[in-house]
Amino acid sequence: MSRSWILAGAVALGLAGCASAPLHYYTLVAPAGAAAPAAATPAPYPFELLPVTVPAQVDVPQLVVREGGQGMLPLNDQRWIAPLGDEVRGAVAADLARALGVADMSGLPGNGQPRLRIKLDVRRFESVPGEHALLDAAWSLRLTGGSGGQDALACSSRISEPVAAGYDALVAGHQQALAVLAARIAATARAYEAGGQAVCPAD
Repeated sequence: MSRSWILAGAVALGLAGCASAPLHYYTLVAPAGAAAPAAATPAPYPFELLPVTVPAQVDVPQLVVREGGQGMLPLNDQRWIAPLGDEVRGAVAADLARALGVADMSGLPGNGQPRLRIKLDVRRFESVPGEHALLDAAWSLRLTGGSGGQDALACSSRISEPVAAGYDALVAGHQQALAVLAARIAATARAYEAGGQAVCPAD
């Protein structure tokens, strides 16, 4: 067998090996069976969750995990099914809709009717397989439309969920952290919409 045929065969095998490495895609939106039950009493106003910002270090298609004290590793074969900011927003919006018992009206005309505007900025989104999924976020509530003149309420939350080994467990940890965040926002929103002395939840 000639050297050229041997080389061609080696290249073909190498390409086949590369092509066989599967890509795994993940979502932060929890499955319906894992979601919290719907609220018994709907909140007085619908809400809109503005586009969510995430840190630039993790705003990439790949899952990015921390290695040691300073290392960050993008996992090329483990990816988000949509941009991370959209994934976070979709997960939180779904949880808020269930917890508040009202619809997310983002992008729809308000027609002058009151609605609760929620702004969420993720400042830290840390993934350590086998250890924790950490979320640090700033968020605010403001009633818009109608005649209400209530001041905005600004809060922050830091949530860390322990996770087992494996990327499925890591993503599930982030789903749980986002569910905890949504529950805190929803509880605060109910007090805020009632016009009482709403206070930020403690971490």
